[in-house]
Amino acid sequence: MTPATRHFLKDTDLTPAEQAEVLELAARMKAAPYSVQPFAAEGSGRKTVAVIFDKTSTRTRVSFATGIADMGGNALVINPGEAQIGHKESVEDTAKVLERMVSTIVWRTGAHAGLVAMAENSSVPVINALCDDYHPCQLLADLLAVKEHKGELRGLTMSYLATPPTTWPTPTCSPGSPPACMSVLQGPKGTCPRRTLWLPPRNGPRRRAVRC
Repeated sequence: MTPATRHFLKDTDLTPAEQAEVLELAARMKAAPYSVQPFAAEGSGRKTVAVIFDKTSTRTRVSFATGIADMGGNALVINPGEAQIGHKESVEDTAKVLERMVSTIVWRTGAHAGLVAMAENSSVPVINALCDDYHPCQLLADLLAVKEHKGELRGLTMSYLATPPTTWPTPTCSPGSPPACMSVLQGPKGTCPRRTLWLPPRNGPRRRAVRC
């Protein structure tokens, strides 16, 4: 992993200012599709993005493939069972192979540690499309939807109710959350994440840690 490489493995990989910038860009792109072409290459070329699925998917696969195409790229979708990551080829070796051929790696997998290993050995950006602990792209999509309906994220209290198995939106309660935006998680006893969650206080940008 080179110092200049940025990865998106969990929402705290973006600062609150960067998160706000991403949401503003997403709103502009939604209003004007095809207006931003980061994956377009010289001439009529298109950069390739590897989109790897260890888990089956409908919406995530379609949204990533469509979004990459709309931004001028080519989505190389690798479905469950089509790759040898973790059994015949290590994550580290896979990262070295892919970085020579693609511009970005998107991975929907299980353990977060695998994504970390991929990022540590890749010179191209690695994006978490869902793992057992984090779903940062879904979080951004949810925040954009809330912003579209509410107009502003600041000052809102967001409630999330779920039953297992599910990936709790713990990043919503992290230091990357919008200022003064509080989240409440609720589910059956024993299903709430057993980790420290970061909740912003009602006033001011400082945050406090609580346990769910």
